[in-house]
This record gives sequence, structure tokens and C-alpha cells, in this order.
Amino acid sequence: MSMQKATHLAKHLLRHPLCETVQKNCNISDAHHAANYTLCVYLLKMREYYRWENGFSYNDVLPKEDVGNWVQERENLWETLEDKIFMPLEIDGKEYDPFDTENINKVLAPKGYVYSGGLGLRAAPHFFLAKLEKKKVYNDFTMHVSADECARDLTAPPAMTQGKHVFIRREALRRYLWEKFTEWQWHKYENAMYRALSFYDFDEDVDQALEKMTDNELQAVTLHEIGEFKATQELGNQWREMIINLPRSRAEFLARAVKDLLADCLSTLPGLIKSHNPASLHFYAANHVAMRKELFPSFHTAYQAWVDTKDTQPLMALAIKGVQHWATLAQEMLKLYQKDTSIDLDALETLAQNNIL
Repeated sequence: MSMQKATHLAKHLLRHPLCETVQKNCNISDAHHAANYTLCVYLLKMREYYRWENGFSYNDVLPKEDVGNWVQERENLWETLEDKIFMPLEIDGKEYDPFDTENINKVLAPKGYVYSGGLGLRAAPHFFLAKLEKKKVYNDFTMHVSADECARDLTAPPAMTQGKHVFIRREALRRYLWEKFTEWQWHKYENAMYRALSFYDFDEDVDQALEKMTDNELQAVTLHEIGEFKATQELGNQWREMIINLPRSRAEFLARAVKDLLADCLSTLPGLIKSHNPASLHFYAANHVAMRKELFPSFHTAYQAWVDTKDTQPLMALAIKGVQHWATLAQEMLKLYQKDTSIDLDALETLAQNNIL
């Protein structure tokens, strides 16, 4: 077992004042939101959080006793932070609000870094600070791709859209793929995930296989975030207002799934089909679960047709049909929200359930 810690950027900058401040804000967020997961998911995320913070590679077997002690210490730390407020970030002698992502990046980009402070699922704050790998300006938005991270919270979304900026986190994506691989290993079913993983040699070299899979899935993540941006433009600010005001409920998850499906039909599925990327199509199908699977059962029919015949036409036709379907459903959900200031969750849920595709 290798106990040597990785020597990437995150470990070199852990003592940098800016990194320390961002990490403290991450810890404050975790103090309030880490308990949102089921026990199994929480323990898996904590184990991988330990791996990241202590620099172990994916080939390393983690020391169980050390992981247990670390989890206890981290939970004790969170208890001391429950009443703390997020700290401002000081850069070149000037303080910035931790959610002032745009202005912070104007200062950090020339230095080769990228930062994000925003709200994720159930309005939980997420922060990260990393090396800037690539920045690309499109007509309507700017794409930031980050590399090694020196600060992050327990939940590390591989991608987030904030206004006219899209953040894609290579390291977070790699760890997300690692979690999916380890979950599949529990049962090793010959399913869509099996087909996706078969394109990479995990038996020979886990780290190399993950790197190749990350490179490939960056395209799919980019396509989805482009779709998210387009969907946001189409639905407007009232959609975001509705999501924020919805209490944690089945209606909230259904609404989020509707927008995700709109984004995928606008961009993800057409992009993957046109680029002839079977590995990512299989991986997309493998993660087409929960609310999205419930709302979009026809996808799996079209996916299975492609598996059997290699013909992508049913998938492309479904994506085209899905754009109109999900956009219309989203607008109907907005009408219900605007009509009823008390937010009728049952009505929203019934509307979604009556409009599956």
C-alpha cells in the first residue's frame, strides 16, 4: 500500500491565506449541509474527501482507522462552525464577498487560478479554488475549466453554471467518475455502466483509465452545461426564483429534472450523437436514473434500440421531440407557480407526472 501523498497543486497551496479562507468557507457550508445525504452516500463522500485532502491516489487502499479518526475530527470541526458566517476573500489587499465570483476571477485569472462561489441543490453554498486549465469565451457565456483544487467542500459538483459563467471541474469530475466506478464494482451488473466502463482498462491501471474517462466525459459535461445555459435563457429568472422558493420536496426534484432533461435534449444528446461518442452515451444512460428516468421512459426504449442496432436515429428524433416537450412542461410549471403564491406542491407534482415522455 502506497502511503506517499500526491504532490499536486492542492497540497502546495494549502497554507496559502486565500486557500485557507476558501477552505474555511467550505467547512462552514459543510457544517450546515453535510447531513443532507443518506448514511451510505455520506460515508462514501467522506472517504473520498479524505482521499483528496490527504493526497492518496486511486490505487491506494485507505487506512480504515485513520479515515474513521479523520471523519470524527471533521464532524467535531463542523460543530464549532455552525454559527459562523462566510468570510470575505482578501486578494491583493482588497476584500471580496465570497459570492462575488465574477470580480474575484477577474483578479485571479491572470494569476492562473479560478474560483467559484455559488448555490447548488437545495440552495447549499459551494466553493472551490483551483488552477485554471482553460478558459473559452463563447458568444453568450464564458467556460472555465479547472485542474487541481486547493479548496473544496464535501459536495464537489463537476460543473456549475452561474450567470454567464460555466465552471467545469476536472478534478471533481474525476472523483465523481471514481465514485461511479466503485459503486458499479459492488454488483458488477452487465448494464449501461458496464458498457461505458468497458471502453477503459480499469483492470490494468485505475489512474490512467480514470484520466482517459475524465478527458472523454469533459465533452459530455460541457455539452450539458451549454444546454443548461440555453435552458436558463429560455425559462428566465422566474424559474430560478421558483426553484429557490420550493421547499425540499418531490416537486422540487421533479422541477429540477425537467430543466435537466430540457438541457440534455437541447445540447447533450445531440452533441454526443453527432460526435459519435458511444462511451459517453452509455455513461449518460447509466446515470439516467431517479426523476429523469421516471419522467423520460421513452429514452431507455430509444437507447436500447441503439444498443441493439447501432442506429442513433431514434435517439436523435427523441431529443428533437424532447426540446418542445420539456420546454412546454417547464412553462406550465411556471404558470402554476405564478398563479399560486402559496406554491401548490401537489399541483406541480401532478402536472409533471401527467406529462411524462
